[in-house]
Amino acid sequence: MAVVLKGFPFNLPFASILLILLLCLQSGGGQKKKENMLAEKVEQMMEWSSRRSVIRMNGDKFRRFVKAPPRNYSVIVMFTALQPQRQCSVCRQANEEYQVLANSWRYSSAFSNKLFFTVVDYDEGADVFQQLNMNSAPTFMHFPAKGKPKRADTFDLQRIGFASEQLAKWIADRTDVQIRVFRPPNYSGTIALALLVSLVGGLLYLRRNNLEFIYNKTGWAMAALCVVFAMTSGQMWNHIRGPPYAHKNPQNGQVSYIHGSSQAQFVAESHIILLLNILSHKTSTLHNGSVTLVSRQTETLCYRLAQLLEERGAPGCWQNTSRLSVFLSSTPSFPPQAREDLPG
Repeated sequence: MAVVLKGFPFNLPFASILLILLLCLQSGGGQKKKENMLAEKVEQMMEWSSRRSVIRMNGDKFRRFVKAPPRNYSVIVMFTALQPQRQCSVCRQANEEYQVLANSWRYSSAFSNKLFFTVVDYDEGADVFQQLNMNSAPTFMHFPAKGKPKRADTFDLQRIGFASEQLAKWIADRTDVQIRVFRPPNYSGTIALALLVSLVGGLLYLRRNNLEFIYNKTGWAMAALCVVFAMTSGQMWNHIRGPPYAHKNPQNGQVSYIHGSSQAQFVAESHIILLLNILSHKTSTLHNGSVTLVSRQTETLCYRLAQLLEERGAPGCWQNTSRLSVFLSSTPSFPPQAREDLPG
């Protein structure tokens, strides 16, 4: 069937075929554009990765190379706050482990353009933190090549820690990319141990004719108490995680010495617990013959301090109540009904 329009014969089947060809050409052009855009993004990411194992990103780079399609590569992002004014020591420690992991992937034989390591600092990409509703650092997230990140794509830092080996296992679970961690040699521990052994050996050699101090029960008992007080106050946790001494609110300037979460603590908080533990054992003495662990002067001072607290209205079990108050301050999720049943 043909229709004449102003002297020009118009064939409907021919017009349909022409329209289909035009749509195919347009679709092919759009697909070609996406492929070119993807190739440019991969090439840019590979260039950055060749310069440094961890790519630093601001808000614009994050939205273009991590969030926006097209993308056929996975991205591991560490959200952190490394500036000195942030006083985030755990961020620096996590960054060191992250660098070890990224270097292990960058210089391995399995390195490819399917996985990249990036970092977003709060002072360079505060808008990214706001966009993701993120209010803590450091945080590790995996952005898959297809789809949106799921709950498992956020690394459980509080439960697992941030060791490179643990991060590598998490990445293998999310991306099927196996990374063998290679750590640079560190001889500081060996040197410190050698110095300690030399010091102890030299001391024993100089006192070889008089080694009675080794059998001093008071010295060993005091050393054991120091270890017990240090461990029960959380000093080992401080050594592993490296928390700040306290936190100053930048808005009102208020200083917090007790962390608001039961999953973390400040150094000052462990010092408070250490002091409470020492005072609560004010009457604990260990007698062996004429040896007394706690001096009478110290015991009397602690006893007078306890009396003063009781005179000011503190309950008789003030030591346990004080430690309980520290626990409740760092555990806001504790049930209110249970709080009412607690002493003090």
